[in-house]
Amino acid sequence: MMNEASKPTANHEGELLATILRHGLAQPDAPALTCNGQTMTWAELRETVLAAAGAITHHCDGAAGRIALLGTAGLGLTTAYLAIVAAGGSAVPLPVSAHRDALAGMLKDCDPALIFGQDGYADLPAADMAARVVQLDATPEGAMPRDFLAGTRPLSAPVIPSPEAPFNIIYSSGTTGRAKGIVHAHAMRYRQAARTLFGLGPESKMLLATPLYSNTTLMPMLSALFHASHVVLMPKFDAEAYLALAEQYGATHTMLVPVQYQRILAATSFAKRDLSSFKVKQCTGAPLPAAAKRAIIEQWPGGFFEVYGLTEGGCTCILDAARHPEKAHTVGKPAAGNIIRIIDDDGKDVAPGGRGEVVGRSAMMMSGYFRNDEANRAFYWRDAEGRIFHRTGDIGMFDEDGFLVLLDRKKDMIISGGFNIYASDLEEKLLAHPDVIEAAVIAVPSEKWGETPLGFVVARPGADIEPETLRDWVNARLGRMQKVSAVELRETLPRNSGGKVLKQELRKPFWENAK
Repeated sequence: MMNEASKPTANHEGELLATILRHGLAQPDAPALTCNGQTMTWAELRETVLAAAGAITHHCDGAAGRIALLGTAGLGLTTAYLAIVAAGGSAVPLPVSAHRDALAGMLKDCDPALIFGQDGYADLPAADMAARVVQLDATPEGAMPRDFLAGTRPLSAPVIPSPEAPFNIIYSSGTTGRAKGIVHAHAMRYRQAARTLFGLGPESKMLLATPLYSNTTLMPMLSALFHASHVVLMPKFDAEAYLALAEQYGATHTMLVPVQYQRILAATSFAKRDLSSFKVKQCTGAPLPAAAKRAIIEQWPGGFFEVYGLTEGGCTCILDAARHPEKAHTVGKPAAGNIIRIIDDDGKDVAPGGRGEVVGRSAMMMSGYFRNDEANRAFYWRDAEGRIFHRTGDIGMFDEDGFLVLLDRKKDMIISGGFNIYASDLEEKLLAHPDVIEAAVIAVPSEKWGETPLGFVVARPGADIEPETLRDWVNARLGRMQKVSAVELRETLPRNSGGKVLKQELRKPFWENAK
């Protein structure tokens, strides 16, 4: 429960940063942020953020505007992110995993007033950019460079903006082409952070292992900080290191992407670790196979929730997997306040039980794509009453109990010999093999069928898999029209920061010369 010193005022939806920093007065000596073995108390976090916010305001001539962040995760980058918002600016954490040319395009698009760089990424901006680059690597973790702070004064309190003002801009991973800047308003971020569904509080410890530029990190991190919880960050994920940190800090909460869960379950020390402190584990970013959900429920203490949604917001389903193990093949029911519908290719509602594109709306929707009217027009769908819904690009259906079943990505549908084949069905069968830990299926050109399925797999460490044997094994478990033409072994699959497989990279060699 939030104490009196942490209560927001009536204009609360612009006060997310104010609420977070009040904990520095209410519980000054409690741990707030930890990374690489270094911990900042709430008092230190408040002091650092307000000092940096004052410097940002000074260097931006009183109007912070958009400020970019280049790096993965860490105390310095995280405090810079919070300071930007505290100064009244809009934080723009850029996906440094993207190609350098793509990053250059994002920087040009957002046109930042300042750029904070960490982890060696400060040299990425072009020399002709007017924005000042603030290098964080040479300073102690969490601190701002002295020359940046020199001659400036800390803010006494964070700026309280309009609830509609932009809080941050998150650039999409570009899995479908040009990256788009997703604008989140203060009101949206506040509503997300204030939710009490997962029981966060001052005694909670949130362990996160995805980059700061991912909403998989930002959403649970901001919620944990809002509720005065201790946040432990991993700059780079490693299954064994994650398990060690979880045990060391007594982690109670976490948010991971599917491939991270799969690697943790396969880790050598998993069965030996004491994970009894966990109360809530969340998974998002991509579909998690039903078998993996069951394994997590059976082998990892604490509740487990799959959260289906978009970085753009507006369409969230939650599956309480331990409570509904028989629904492990679904992504749960619409979260409170979410209206989710299924529409056909003509934009009409399908009949109950019918298949179509998933669309949704809620009180937590992005303000729009930054400077991209074309993308906004393509993304929004209006119903007969004129209400705006977000298009997910996912094909799904509701079962008889109101649980959402995802069938595939619309763009991942394979049309072979006139039949629709869902890549996700084939991937689930491949993942059922005991020696397979990752799988992806794409369409490749076929003279006979137009398209045919091709599978890619990552084998369990130490496993000896023959591609032809695996192909025959999976085809014996598929329908006649679903059979994969071949299976390729890979050491890794290309993924974005959210854990989604970059299927366009897998497709490119097969389609770039196809006629």
